Amino acid sequence: MPTPADRTPTHGAVIVMGVSGSGKSTLGALLAEALGCAFLEGDAFHSAEAVVKMRDGTPLTDADRWPWLDRIGAAVAASIETCGVSVAACSALRRVYRDRLRAEIPGAVQFVLLEADRAQLLARMSSRPGHFMPTSLLDSQLETLERPQPDEGVLILPATLPPATLRDRVLAYLEQPALRA
Repeated sequence: MPTPADRTPTHGAVIVMGVSGSGKSTLGALLAEALGCAFLEGDAFHSAEAVVKMRDGTPLTDADRWPWLDRIGAAVAASIETCGVSVAACSALRRVYRDRLRAEIPGAVQFVLLEADRAQLLARMSSRPGHFMPTSLLDSQLETLERPQPDEGVLILPATLPPATLRDRVLAYLEQPALRA
């Protein structure tokens, strides 16, 4: 049976993406543990001003997101330099955001989109006490989300699956020879 190191891309990143409440952080942490690499929580890279905006129910603009994406990209690149591979959680809602991350990160970048319906997302968001993202911003995120196109090669999974099942599906996907950098 392959070990986690056998599954690890030799040089690159896995970005778990989706709207708030989809389970990005849970899956990202499980993947990083299985791959023996760093997990970077995208929320930790928001500016204090962006967190205040979101906490107050104001959707972020592209001007708010560009520096955030650049900080995530730089952190992932630094992690790859140290370890060879990194896992991050980042909403990456629009294709231009995904393209910006790809441009900032050396090596292969594999995105994994977690999808769930609005009711499931609201239930999950409501059960996260203390998180800065209010449920009032979910519709804004859903409207902003540009579903990945086939040419992007994004793995799309239902967020309703158990986290361990999601992890195992991503690991199996990463084992495909065409994805091993």
